[in-house]
Amino acid sequence: MMDDSSHTLLNARLMRSVLFVPGDKPRALDKAPGLGADAIILDLEDAVAPERKSEARAQARETIPRFRAQGLYTVLRIAEPGSPDLAADLPVASAARPDAVLIAKVETPDQLASIRQRLDQAGYDGPVWAMIETPLGVLNVDAIARQAQFSRLEALVAGANDLAVGLHLPDTDQRREVLTPHLSRLVLAARAMKLLVLDSVFNAYKDEPGFEAEARQGRALGFDGKTLIHPSQIQPVHRAYAPSARECDWAQKVVDAFADPAHAGKGAVPVEGRMVEHMHLRAARAVLAAAQTRE
Repeated sequence: MMDDSSHTLLNARLMRSVLFVPGDKPRALDKAPGLGADAIILDLEDAVAPERKSEARAQARETIPRFRAQGLYTVLRIAEPGSPDLAADLPVASAARPDAVLIAKVETPDQLASIRQRLDQAGYDGPVWAMIETPLGVLNVDAIARQAQFSRLEALVAGANDLAVGLHLPDTDQRREVLTPHLSRLVLAARAMKLLVLDSVFNAYKDEPGFEAEARQGRALGFDGKTLIHPSQIQPVHRAYAPSARECDWAQKVVDAFADPAHAGKGAVPVEGRMVEHMHLRAARAVLAAAQTRE
């Protein structure tokens, strides 16, 4: 059963599918609102060639307010701490007013605090997301998450590709399993501080079975959703994160048990030979709420 904390984040928005779109691709951006993703990350970082950064920033200033006016949750990904591109990215956040700013390659609490201060100075006081994609970032993720209250940190985002390179892992099908304990640290830190936590991208966008398997694994690890690199991944991730019929059936039985007048005022009630408590009731309600969004 899922904890309901993730479903109260971001004003109860689901964040199953969060699609990266390069900021210098106007046609891709024009299509983005109609794709059905729960959120869009307009990318100024890795997906944009150095010579096209200025174009991407200009596009972000125009596109983000339009997306938000349409009700699309829109995140701006800016450069990593220490990057020469960061100074030019910060004013874009102030001008465009995204729902959140995703900071690439956050490795320490001091880096997060520093960029929070620079964003404030630039005129952006909204939430930030931290991308954790290096061994040092994973090592410090609990301390980074503890900065949530001071830095308006809203989410942790896994970057498994860079993390695998940093760990010197071979590029094999088993790489995901090797990364599992490190990814679990992000989930633990996020849950401890009541943050959203998103799984990493899956690069082989034509491998739908492989993608769905990884998405299901991410849900089993406790992630709220997954970052995506291609629109074809949106519906598969929605399927992977949808409660199963078995989960819904159990959740309904828990809700019904607590609604039974015979159990009024009880802290624990029996359901099919198992004692369930109010924490299970909250989780059951979250499952049924999530099931209503199934597509």
